[in-house]
Amino acid sequence: MPTVPGDRRPVLLPLAGVAALAAGAALVLLLQLVPPTDEISVTQRTISEYGLSDNKWVFDLAVALVAAGSALTLTVLRRQRRLPAAAAVFGALWTIGLLVVVAFPKTDWTNAAASGAGGTLHRIASVVAFVCLPLAVLVAARPVFPDSPRRRLAARLLAVLSLAWFAVLLGAIAVAAGTDQRWWLIIPLGLVERGMALTELSALAALAVPVRVTAPTSPRPTAVPPR
Repeated sequence: MPTVPGDRRPVLLPLAGVAALAAGAALVLLLQLVPPTDEISVTQRTISEYGLSDNKWVFDLAVALVAAGSALTLTVLRRQRRLPAAAAVFGALWTIGLLVVVAFPKTDWTNAAASGAGGTLHRIASVVAFVCLPLAVLVAARPVFPDSPRRRLAARLLAVLSLAWFAVLLGAIAVAAGTDQRWWLIIPLGLVERGMALTELSALAALAVPVRVTAPTSPRPTAVPPR
């Protein structure tokens, strides 16, 4: 992204992306504090449960803000040539997955007539999104922070932790496959998903916050001694 003296876009655009991510996360937190969604269990119910309530519009807005913030952050990184093609693809899949989650709500299992492809698309999009974002961060960490090993390590640790949360889900499914238990009851599913979502947003924000392009400064003129 070319810069000119006084152009603050390289700094403000990443911050706007982080602000959108933070606003989306704050709205999800708000949903747990206001009725009727305050009755949804944060330990056992997934975040998508909010999308089946009367506060669906708040949930949709929250996810849309996260998607917008993600798209803005990744676009800025790409235009600054700090985001490899593979990371851009993974990031795009994460963003598209979020939009699909909004477009196709999860299946309402309390409604016997609720079924169809919408719920299946919702589950697939959720898995794709949750897996692709940490992969994008892992691929992008080095080019984004070529001269900052500590920030590079922090981003990678957050990405690995995100995948570790997802591994907990896979472990529950594996255990359930060998028993007669339901996998979503083996673990505190809502808590695991919220931990994964928070970690992934933190990983993405870790890439965006320090990204800034400093306009080159003109060299000071060399003083000419008087003759």
